[in-house]
This record gives sequence, C-alpha cells and structure tokens, in this order.
Amino acid sequence: MFRTAELGRKVSKAEFEELESALRIEMVELQQTLRVADFPVILVFAGVDGAGKGESMNLLNEWLDPRWIVTRAYASTSDEEQERPEYWRFWRDLPPKGRIGQFLSCWYSTPFMEFATGAIDDVTFDERLNRVIAFEKTLADDGALILKFWMHLGKQAQKKRLKSLEKDANESWRVTAQDWKHWEMYDSFIHTAERLIARTSVPEARWTIVEGQDHRYRSLTVLCGLRDALSRHLEHRRAVAETRTRSRHGVEAVSPVIPDVGANLPTVLDTLDMTQALDKKAYRTALGTQQGRLAVLQRKAHRKGVSTVLVFEGWDAAGKGGAIRRVTRALDARQVQVIPIAAPTDEENAQHYLWRFWRQLGRAGRVTVFDRSWYGRVLVERVEGFAADDEWRRAYTEIRDFEDQLVQDGIVLCKFWLHITKDEQLARFQSREDTPYKSWKLTEEDWRNRERWDTYEQAVNEMVERTSTHTAPWTLVEANDKRFARVKVIETVANAMEKVLG
Repeated sequence: MFRTAELGRKVSKAEFEELESALRIEMVELQQTLRVADFPVILVFAGVDGAGKGESMNLLNEWLDPRWIVTRAYASTSDEEQERPEYWRFWRDLPPKGRIGQFLSCWYSTPFMEFATGAIDDVTFDERLNRVIAFEKTLADDGALILKFWMHLGKQAQKKRLKSLEKDANESWRVTAQDWKHWEMYDSFIHTAERLIARTSVPEARWTIVEGQDHRYRSLTVLCGLRDALSRHLEHRRAVAETRTRSRHGVEAVSPVIPDVGANLPTVLDTLDMTQALDKKAYRTALGTQQGRLAVLQRKAHRKGVSTVLVFEGWDAAGKGGAIRRVTRALDARQVQVIPIAAPTDEENAQHYLWRFWRQLGRAGRVTVFDRSWYGRVLVERVEGFAADDEWRRAYTEIRDFEDQLVQDGIVLCKFWLHITKDEQLARFQSREDTPYKSWKLTEEDWRNRERWDTYEQAVNEMVERTSTHTAPWTLVEANDKRFARVKVIETVANAMEKVLG
C-alpha cells in the first residue's frame, strides 16, 4: 500500500498560493458551523518520523481558531496515568461536541511499537487493535467524525529529511537518537504499519495515507481531506437530526406515553426470595464481622495498588444510600470517593455518555462508589425516551467493553441491583412522607417512576441478561429487609476483593 505513496507528488508554490486564500476561508467557515454541531472531530496523526505529523497539526492551529481545537501529543505514561486503565487518558482528553481534537502518539502508538520491536506476538497485536477498533466505533456511533492520517516517507526520503532537519539550527531539536534508531528499523515499521492500517481502516474511521515528501502537497491533502469529510458529516448529521425529529413527532402524535412493552412477562427479579431477613442481633454481629473484614482487605488493596469500583443501581427507596454508608463506614475516608450520578451537566452532555464515568475513576488502591451509573443509558434514558433506540441498544456492547477494560486493568468491580417489591416501595414512600427528616427524599419523579414499574422491570431484566458477564457479574440484592441487604452487599465486596488480592 505504501508504494503508491512514494510517487514524489508535488505542488508548486504558485499552485498552493492560488488555492490557499479560498481554502482558508472555507476551513474557517466550516469550523464556525462545527461549533454549534452535535459532534466532535477527532484527527489522528501517525506515521514515519519526519513525515510532517507535527507540522500538519501546527498548520491546522494556524489556519483555524486554536481556541476550539484540543491538541494532545502523548509521551510515556505519568504515575497518575499508570494507576488507571490505559484508555483513561484518551477519554479524559476527548474534545467536546463542536470542537476538533488533534492526537499524536495516541492509542495506536503502544501496540505499534510493541509489535514492531517484537515485544508482542501476532495474536496479542490483533487483540490490541480490536480494542482500538471498539474505542473508535464507540465514538463514531455517537456521531464523532474520525479522520486518521498516516504520514509516509520512503526510507531514503526519510533519511534525507532527518539530515535536513539536523542541519537547520532552528529545527535540529526535532531529531533524536531514537529517530535514527527507528530509521534503522524502517522495514519492520513499514510491515507493522501495513498490518495496522489494513486491520483498523474501517468505515467508521478510515486511514488516509499522505505522501509527506512535499510539504505543500501534504498540507493540501490533509486540509482538503478534512474540509470534504467535515462538509459531508455536517450534512449527514443534519439529516439524522431531521429524521429523529420527525420520528419523535410521529410517535407523540399517536401516543404521548411510551407503552409498557413486555409488561407481565417473568423476569430474573421474579426468582429472588424476597422474604430473606436478619433480626437485629444477627444483623449487628454479621455487619461488624463483614465491615471488619472489608477494612482489612481495603488496607491490603491500598498497599498493593488494587482499585475497587462499586456500582449501585436499584428501585427508588430500595436502600442504596444506606448500603453505601455501611460500606464507606468500614473504609478510610481518604481512600474512598462516592460519586452521585444525576442528570448530566452541559459539559457532560457535550461528550459521549461514558466520558463522565471514565474521568471519575480513582487512582490505584482507592475505592470509587457510583450511586447510579452508566446503566442509566439502558434504564431511565431508555424508558423515558432520553436516548434514541439505536443509542441505548448499542450501549450494552459499549458497557461490556468499558467494564472489561476495568477488570483487565486489575480493578475489583462489583455491580449491585437492590430489589424491593412494589408493595414495599409504597410502604417506604408513605413512611418518607410521614417522617419530616426523610420527606425531602421523596419527589414527584419518584411517584411518576413508580407508575412505570413494569416497563422499568423489563428494562432491568434485559440489562442484567446482557451485561452480567463472567468478569463483571451483577449481584441481585433482596432488599425488602434493609439489614439483610446491607450485609449481603458488604460481604459480596469483601469476597470480590479477597478473590483478587489472594
């Protein structure tokens, strides 16, 4: 594939200047249109050392308004980054909707270098690339425009380019001993690049091979490629928005309320024994034992740098808050953070829905507790129509991939659904109404959600069936008796930590 990128194509200075003014105006106007669009642009620059990756990124910052461009170039991972899953730093740096993100030495860099140097085999390389493909598909499915430019030079052209930079007093800093070492490995690098590009050039995120020998030709290839792709994507997103608007209006014209699809069908929740309970004496004994056990295990986890993520979902008034307080009481407050999840903020709405959860992951040895979580996409957002059908349906795969990354990084992940019966919920609602210091917990939304019980129950059933995996299983907690539920939660967390810590 790289033979066609070694044709020595050039653009004269006169040709470039003839196109420059109009193209620059087009690019600025497109950037202003993008600023109010519902998607980000992600540009990936990779390729041969000296082929113009950095120059291309600088050119975009020069031609466009850099205030609306996020530029990231990655070096070795910092201590903070090493204490979290690999893709944490990439999720953290993603541009919000309406902006352009430029990425150099990003998610392709490590698998590329490891395979080119023989540190990993073919199977591992393909697995790493599969992770990349899944990441980019997740972003593209959410609307992101992803453009990937592979900047290419032939071996002799690269040598000439490196020597030219070394002779320039203002540019010599760009060339390092590592660049020359990579040049000596040119054939291995090209073999790796061909395999990487063939595997990861997919419809959602295609590679463009850019001949980098002539800087004007290279610049026009990148600029025109961005212009044309952005213009097409803006039109595509307008069409998608119009279709969804017509669809919503059509549904509302027939019925303003989403029907309770699947109501009265048996669910996994029906298999739970909701009579399980603990008396006060047994509860105090079991609670003390399990909290003490958890405290010892967390100190060990902190020393070993093993993180824990706890996810709490459940019916309104099911006792999530009480269970969380009993868990945190056993832990060192300096090592635990509870994250309450409500409706997303404007900043969060400008990103993929998983972004706000990635950025909250704690450092090594800490415990992060999510009071409601990413499962909102397939529960409240699904049932209430806040997410389109295609959005919540693909979320099952996205969530499984997200959780798989957490577990592969060594994180202890526990997911709890606290279940109560409909009658028990009504009793707790009434109790809250009659108790002054609890009445604030009860809202009109709680009563409205209760009316959709059957619809939510079917959504919960599908959520459990599709996201309870071997590495990240759901724990269904019989929570009609709060004491039983609290002990079961803490014991489950302790068992999971013990399994990982040994």
